Amino acid sequence: MPNRLHQEKSPYLLQHANNPVDWYPWGQEALARARREDKPIFLSIGYSTCHWCHVMERESFEDTEVARLLNEHMVAIKVDREERPDVDDLYMKVCQMLTGRGGWPLSIFMAPDCRPFFAGTYFPRDGRLGMAGFKDIIQSVARLWSQDRNRLLQACDQIVGAMREPEPRHGAAELGMDALAKGYGQLRRMFDAQWGGFGHAPKFPTPHQLTFLLRWHLRHPESEAVGMVQKTLDGLRNGGVFDQVGLGFHRYSVDERWLVPHFEKMLYDQAMLAMAYAEAFQVTGNHWHADAVRDIFEYVMRDMQGTHGGFFSAEDADSEGVEGLFYVWTPAQVKAVLGEERGDLFCGFYDITAAGNFEHGWSIPHRPKSMEVFARMRGVGTGELEEVLEACRRKLFTEREKRVHPLKDDKVLTSWNGLMIAALARGFQAVGESSWLQSAIRAADFVMETLIDDSGRLRRRYRDGEVAHLGCLDDYAFFVWGLIELYEASLDVRFLEKALSLNGDMLGLFWDEAGGACFFTGSDGESLIVRDKPIYDGAMPSGNSVAALNLLRLGRMTGDVRLEELGGQILRAFSGSVTEVPSAHTQYLNALDFALGPGQEVVIAGDAEAVEFGQMLEALHRKFAPRRVLVGRPDGPESHRIAGLCPYLKALAPAEGRARVYLCENHACQRPIEDIESLQRILGR
Repeated sequence: MPNRLHQEKSPYLLQHANNPVDWYPWGQEALARARREDKPIFLSIGYSTCHWCHVMERESFEDTEVARLLNEHMVAIKVDREERPDVDDLYMKVCQMLTGRGGWPLSIFMAPDCRPFFAGTYFPRDGRLGMAGFKDIIQSVARLWSQDRNRLLQACDQIVGAMREPEPRHGAAELGMDALAKGYGQLRRMFDAQWGGFGHAPKFPTPHQLTFLLRWHLRHPESEAVGMVQKTLDGLRNGGVFDQVGLGFHRYSVDERWLVPHFEKMLYDQAMLAMAYAEAFQVTGNHWHADAVRDIFEYVMRDMQGTHGGFFSAEDADSEGVEGLFYVWTPAQVKAVLGEERGDLFCGFYDITAAGNFEHGWSIPHRPKSMEVFARMRGVGTGELEEVLEACRRKLFTEREKRVHPLKDDKVLTSWNGLMIAALARGFQAVGESSWLQSAIRAADFVMETLIDDSGRLRRRYRDGEVAHLGCLDDYAFFVWGLIELYEASLDVRFLEKALSLNGDMLGLFWDEAGGACFFTGSDGESLIVRDKPIYDGAMPSGNSVAALNLLRLGRMTGDVRLEELGGQILRAFSGSVTEVPSAHTQYLNALDFALGPGQEVVIAGDAEAVEFGQMLEALHRKFAPRRVLVGRPDGPESHRIAGLCPYLKALAPAEGRARVYLCENHACQRPIEDIESLQRILGR
């Protein structure tokens, strides 16, 4: 018999709708029952494409004995961490504080007032290999709640007290170049010179580390920064962590050499990695990086964009109950599709062997040798080999489509869509594929038309016709980021207008007047036991890091000094946290890099339809200039509209149909540039 989750829209909650556990979604009904019946709460947080969430469900939540214990002694609440990142972020901090680690599934035991007293991640049904069994934990908590409740409540007081301790005030501290240098030094020490990436297995891409290193290279071209970026990007693209047949990146690598991935695919990874590859192409001119951007966007636009224009969230690691089954091959499977000769060639290049490099003799396609080296080994030309392998890949992809697909989490999240919009717009600027820009515009229009309610409040999630949950800081900051990139890519003033409007709403809802910076939840949101202000740049950048850079860019674009000052306040508010381990805050360092300058303000004016205008805009787009802002002042009615946002444009002389670029650097403006040759010469300096 279905439980209460069958009425939800979240794919993760619906996965648990037929469990014998009497699950509640997070909400007042569940919390009121816990208070009324004086029962502790078991809170389980996960997401639909989480492998160990599936394991714990099969072992425990589908088990009638476990369900009986939970239903008798507790109120069980299930949360999709992607729908309620506020709840997830809060209780993940509890888990990390109590156990020193985190992850999903997240398992929290807490009092009816939501104060936690015990936390962990995955628990097996029965104890094994030194791990406590879930059944035993439930029974122990029930016994303590009945017989020694004060002990649990004291733990609640200690945990909440520790979480509510005020952070040291660092409002006067101004970080400078030394923080950027320290961040670079820490990354250089962690760098894996053999395989690329940072640290040891498991290895995560963390693309904002790479975009920071590209900014450091711009300041210090003699450093090792760009080499570290290229080694990492090459390792990722050649490894099994990249889906060599269907394209797109898996979540992370369980080994140090990027071979064996955790097979789920997340939208935010595609977005952040695409931005890193696009910027690397701008810096190096290496078309291998541009090809990687194409591959990512081919996957995303093919498999992850709905007909409505919004982007879906993720694809599962498992199919038919087995992790990675959809993605692995044997030589016999390959040759059955390609034939003996081409099958042998494909297997040789992608290391698909009879012994396999994964479980059960399966092989994860990867590229242990470069195209050039393998071509010499086989006695063929590189161009010919590349064409043949691409034709083979497409045939294998068509065959793979017949397999049972992993679950697709088709909810549309505002924040993750903001990242993908930013990536597509940035990719368009770097490479010039107009279809990417159109895809970004479709997604932005969907968010603006569907995920902003009648009151103007940004919402977090859309699925199956339903919009739900108040947008959090990430939703505002990431979507504004996407709109800024989209404006600079298209010069369509409506995107800048909406970016400024939503940025103002963000400040009204999330800004902390006392301490500076932004809370994660809005002033109109649900009151949890702690209201957090995030700054750690983990798998995704923090909302405050992104908001700081948005404020600095919007302030520079519009001439609104107040916005720049607020961006600076965010940087100062977290200076004490960042200064110890700046390498853990690399999106923050990107914002700091922008703030430290030297900055560049560029206005392109004239007839937007003219050939010269397009050539000059393309030249500006191709240049890696992370401390630049770009504003367009096209002829016609749009000029008044953009001047209303950027009043300084009113003082510029009319371009009179000609294309003209106004360039100011480090608070000094140059003569207007009126031909493409002069602009290219200046940009090439």
